[in-house]
Amino acid sequence: MTYLLITLSLLISIILSALIIPRILVVAFRKKLFDIPNERKIHSGIVPRLGGISFVPTILFALSFTTGFRYLIGCEIPAERLHFIIPEFYFMTCGLTLLYLSGIKDDLVGLRYRSKFVVQIIAASLIPLSGLWINNLYGLFGIDELTPWLGIPFTILLTVFIVNAINLIDGIDGLASGLSSISLLALGSLFLYHDQWIYTMLAFSTLGVLLPFFYYNVFGKVDRCKKIFMGDTGSLTLGYILAFLAISYANNNLERAPYSEGAIVVAFSTLIVPMFDVFRVILVRFRNHKGLFEADRNHIHHKFLDMGCSPRKAMIYILALAITFNLLNILLIPYIDNNLLLLADIIIWIGLNVWFDKIRDKRYTKKNISQTNI
Repeated sequence: MTYLLITLSLLISIILSALIIPRILVVAFRKKLFDIPNERKIHSGIVPRLGGISFVPTILFALSFTTGFRYLIGCEIPAERLHFIIPEFYFMTCGLTLLYLSGIKDDLVGLRYRSKFVVQIIAASLIPLSGLWINNLYGLFGIDELTPWLGIPFTILLTVFIVNAINLIDGIDGLASGLSSISLLALGSLFLYHDQWIYTMLAFSTLGVLLPFFYYNVFGKVDRCKKIFMGDTGSLTLGYILAFLAISYANNNLERAPYSEGAIVVAFSTLIVPMFDVFRVILVRFRNHKGLFEADRNHIHHKFLDMGCSPRKAMIYILALAITFNLLNILLIPYIDNNLLLLADIIIWIGLNVWFDKIRDKRYTKKNISQTNI
């Protein structure tokens, strides 16, 4: 029955999303609500960026309907788990609402980054306020239990970081939604393995809303008015849900799941590409004495484009990279120490970026030589 209900939540999200997105397109074109191309954006033509408006209502409807239906048929949440599940999901919904509203304003009329950042901090603070925070590093860096004075600020900082990582990785069609789908599938499966069906349904309800969006975002034609972007409304709320799920899995709570030494690495390895990419970009900007929030062309998708890949191929390669990191971390964590696995992830990531830079620079050199000869 659990599998059927999880499938139901997935199907409800898919159907609602598939019904809502075409109507968002109609309204966007009637009201001329478009994302205008510029020198940093690779798309051509006018494309609505309000796809994310469909995310939160669809997810909450699918999750609420399936949970209510489960209670009607007698499959209730065990009473001993209610004391942490209810506040976690209520406060998560509050934070989601704040980001949803700020995202809508940003997509429609714009929002100063300082205001956006304040909203993100408030929304992130609601997660530990519910009693959910990273309370154990499971031996990572030689640290096990974290006191609330360390764990709560770390949880807030990490949530804001993930929210912005998903927002910043949304640079080519299908990338943010594709990476998020991979993460949601992994986290949903992990929660299902531990019989945490409410978290599983949240993951699969969110996955369901992304599938129709991915189709319109990647395969929709601009000239047929079928293409759409998720905008900040989508990327911010998506990042928040992913942060909530990853923190929930990493939280050391024996009532949620048995102690797992690799929980912290496994949870955040599902987000390794956007997190590592944004961290690297921030370091590069700091080294070059640029503003940390100053836009540039140094993200991983820009590297693939500069190497000569089409946006579609760049998206596929990056998604394949994310799947590889994800699978290797999940499969190897029972056999390799947390610290060694994290170190291996960092070394491989640095090595790949050095290799990508060499390919890009070699291509630039050939291009300059050919132009000189002409």
